Amino acid sequence: MIFALVTAITVLSVFSIERGELERDAADVSRKAQAMTSAIERRAYTSSAYLRAGAALFSTQEDVTPELFRRFVAELRLDANYRGAEGIGWAPVVGAEQVAAFEERLSASRVGNKSVVPSLEQRPREILTPILYLQPDTMRNRRALGYDMYSEPVRRKAMDLAAANDRPTASGPIVLVQEGGGDAVGFLIYMPVFEGLSTGRDLKGFIYSPFNASQFLDSAGDLVSYETVGARLRDGEANDGAVLAQSEAWIEGRPTVAREVSVANRRMLLEVQSARVEGLSSMSMITLLFGLAVASLLMLVSRLLTQQTLEDRRAIIWFEEQNSIRNSLTRELNHRVKNTLANVLSIISLTKRRSDSLDEFAEGLDGRIRALSATHDLLTQSEWGTTPIRSVVEVELAPYARDEDQKLELVGPHTELAPNDALSLGLAIHELATNAAKFGSLSVPGGSVTVRWSQVNDTLAKIEWVESGGPTVCMPRRRGFGTDLIEKIVAHELRHPVELDFVPEGVRCTLLVPVREPSEFELRKKGPGGRGH
Repeated sequence: MIFALVTAITVLSVFSIERGELERDAADVSRKAQAMTSAIERRAYTSSAYLRAGAALFSTQEDVTPELFRRFVAELRLDANYRGAEGIGWAPVVGAEQVAAFEERLSASRVGNKSVVPSLEQRPREILTPILYLQPDTMRNRRALGYDMYSEPVRRKAMDLAAANDRPTASGPIVLVQEGGGDAVGFLIYMPVFEGLSTGRDLKGFIYSPFNASQFLDSAGDLVSYETVGARLRDGEANDGAVLAQSEAWIEGRPTVAREVSVANRRMLLEVQSARVEGLSSMSMITLLFGLAVASLLMLVSRLLTQQTLEDRRAIIWFEEQNSIRNSLTRELNHRVKNTLANVLSIISLTKRRSDSLDEFAEGLDGRIRALSATHDLLTQSEWGTTPIRSVVEVELAPYARDEDQKLELVGPHTELAPNDALSLGLAIHELATNAAKFGSLSVPGGSVTVRWSQVNDTLAKIEWVESGGPTVCMPRRRGFGTDLIEKIVAHELRHPVELDFVPEGVRCTLLVPVREPSEFELRKKGPGGRGH
């Protein structure tokens, strides 16, 4: 009951803190939405001011030459003051009969001829506003040269409205020609240029700026720190409210704060939402952890009362495990002793048969018996670290390597094994060698054993035992402990099946041994002075 009461108080505290965090987050989103609205309108106002300046300049010029246009754009310093726009372009009003002369002018000083797109053959029309200049002169902007903007309904509507009102006017959502087949949404701001300053003047063309909507939103967002909010810009005059751009932090379904934005006399809608990661705040986490800690401490008394019972239970389980381990070790020790004695008898027989004197017999017998204890010595020497496959095989076959009547062939790359895997492999090789010495190719002169190993992949090695030159092998009438040891215990320890075949030419055995990183089985490391820790 005490634990439940403290936990309930903690949960209520966390709820209150989170509600306050949400209110502060909502206020922050509203403040940043207003700041972003002002930043976007400032960007749009700056763009409109530059276009007005260009219209005033070109209205007094009889002809807009490439040098004049480049000098005008260069003075604007677009990199510093015009971020978010693709540049500034000039599109004169051209009649159908003037298209040929326009194309000749467009192709001047350029590699290859440029033509008006779409052509009059594709779409007959009387009035065109093809793009003549677009600065800065980039590969992206060159795609737009020659494009007749008046041939497209959304652009035409914006140009007609700009000419009627004589002020900068933004278009609806379009895909810029610069996208080259892409689908990134953008828009344009047009400013009409008239001949002369008197009434009844003629429309000379349009100075305009193309905008990639995403870049425009990002450039405006750079003026406001909005890492913790997501923003989306929509067309406020379209019935479907088409999305022009949205930030990467935008998440569908979250509550938003909407603000109207005026971009060159076109109404747009800015939506801002919190991008804060969902979950408890740091203060809530501290409160929750502290409350749970207090509740847990109050349960310590009852825990102490049951601790002794748990310790007794653990002791009983430990003794049961130790008894099981002792029984297994006793059975294994009994089996290994029998195999060792059988191996010793075989070594004595082989040594006696090939010895000419008592001293030669004693010397050969001593060397072969000593080799039987080398497997554990090998692992002890490596401090139970990794052990090469060759070393394990050589140690187990060492009692037979000195006999010239038998041939032992070991073939394989340098491959290191974990201690437990090396012991399992040594156990399997020991059983195979014992069987070969009793009944197989190592029991007669001229017999041979070939051990090959290779790495199947980075985590698995394949080891093949092949006997030849020995007595004809028959399938055993009953399974011995050695066969069970190899096919069950060794296979279980190595976590892969063992293939043991009794073919007439000789016993064949295939084992798959894991190849592990030292970090998977290393239990301790040596520190300064050689002490484990």
